[in-house]
Amino acid sequence: MTLRHIRIFLSVFQNNGITKAAQELHIAQPSVSLAVKEMEEYYGTKLFDRIGKKIYPTQNGRRLYDYALKICGLFDEANRSVKNPDTLGKIRIGASITTGTKLLPDILKRYKTIRPEITVTAVVGNSDEIEKKVLANEIDVGFTEKQPQSPEILAEPFGADRLCAVAAHGGTLAGAKRVTPEQLAREPFLTREKGSAVREITDAYFAVAGLTITPVMESTGTQALLNAAERGIGVAILPYLLAKERLDSGTLCEIPLVPEIKRDLNIIRHKSKFLSPAVEEFCALWKTNNTPKNI
Repeated sequence: MTLRHIRIFLSVFQNNGITKAAQELHIAQPSVSLAVKEMEEYYGTKLFDRIGKKIYPTQNGRRLYDYALKICGLFDEANRSVKNPDTLGKIRIGASITTGTKLLPDILKRYKTIRPEITVTAVVGNSDEIEKKVLANEIDVGFTEKQPQSPEILAEPFGADRLCAVAAHGGTLAGAKRVTPEQLAREPFLTREKGSAVREITDAYFAVAGLTITPVMESTGTQALLNAAERGIGVAILPYLLAKERLDSGTLCEIPLVPEIKRDLNIIRHKSKFLSPAVEEFCALWKTNNTPKNI
């Protein structure tokens, strides 16, 4: 049993297949299959069930995954600290669109002031992308607006925000005292892309009322949706944090939703991930400065 076996196992587990793992690792598919077979022989148990063209991790495979992630994480950390001491003080952060746009910049600036010797790299994407990066150990922690789907990820709420419906002044619903999902569903709709926390919550909001929406516009960019709403193209449900500036300036009006849409903001991490003191300190700073009263 070698570290190579463990890395191959991790890739197969994370990619849910031999072919994708071979492509990711740039090795021949038979070599991946052989490594998995050798691991199963070594442990004397099946690590994956093969059903048709797909493979699914067994209970023992899931158990091994937790250890494999720790082993590779510690090995990589040892390499960084011994071979490249200058990279020891480095943390990797992921943030969803809302937290990355409105909360991350200030925390990065404060942390840099407190710990100038620590290098922080950050990536911003939708919540599903950030969760995948946590699972793949590409980032240390993530800051998202939805509950993680994977049971391998732990989520710790650090605050809450709400989603609001916005539209141009003079629109059909402008000035309404309260708007139900049924009324809202009749309007041309502007939405985020599938996979984003906002889209998932929006779809669920209408589904509870037995409704579905057919968007006239989808975008990965919130600003594009706000611009479209300003021009009267439709109604958008977006995080209040991202719409607040335009609501305050009067270029958009808020449509009061009944019921309201609220959500937790979470710090997510892999349950088997060892967090360095630098990461722990960054998370503590984040929680201190992004409590509900500060958001």
